[in-house]
Amino acid sequence: MLLRSDILTKADGDAVAVENIDGTGQVVLVCEHASRTLPLNAGDLGLSEEALSSHIAWDPGALALSRLLSVRLDAVLVFQRFSRLIYDCNRPPESPAAMPESSEIYEIPGNRDLSVAERYARTAALYVPFHDRVAAVLADRQAKSRPSVVVTVHSFTPVYMGEKRTVEIGILHDEDSRLADSMLAEAAKGSDFRVERNAPYGPADGVTHSLRLHGLPNGLMNVMIEVRNDLIADEVGQGVMAEYLAGLIKASLDAR
Repeated sequence: MLLRSDILTKADGDAVAVENIDGTGQVVLVCEHASRTLPLNAGDLGLSEEALSSHIAWDPGALALSRLLSVRLDAVLVFQRFSRLIYDCNRPPESPAAMPESSEIYEIPGNRDLSVAERYARTAALYVPFHDRVAAVLADRQAKSRPSVVVTVHSFTPVYMGEKRTVEIGILHDEDSRLADSMLAEAAKGSDFRVERNAPYGPADGVTHSLRLHGLPNGLMNVMIEVRNDLIADEVGQGVMAEYLAGLIKASLDAR
């Protein structure tokens, strides 16, 4: 059993990173699935390199896209430095998906039959610091009278369980649809991409945890962006998508 102090070693570094902390834009970007890296003491969780490099371990292209958006929007960026396989920071501790025993076609032996203590250790080492940092960033901005809008950035696979996905950009929301409504209205004016509401996932799938944790209780406008990962597989695609989404976000905020 790995204790809390054993999950991350000094060599691993912090669980969470913040970039452009002094950004003056309204948007606070959050990327929960930025990395495929596992803590050194976690080993490979019994998975092959194929599995560890696949979408079950991270959201390919999401961090690169987030960084480009941070530049274009002068936005603070908070991201998780470790794989969602060790802890998915977009899930609450009580969710089985926080430390999944299986994902898509893969079984995850290293997550099987975790004890209460083991689940607590991962939660304390990864989930708590991540969301504490997001909360601290928002609290600091509020203290400085800086308005904040929470935008989480994700990517999804073009094919899921053998089915092709035609949606290219998902604009997801929970109970607060203010920003999502504005973005969808702007996208409807003309877009080179297929943009849909709450697709390919929605609140019923449990994917809006970060929005519910940081956006709703604070009365902050919030949205989750999902981008099909084949569209951001290289620098060119990432640049094109960042330009489009930054424009969409700016126009949506200006329209409110």
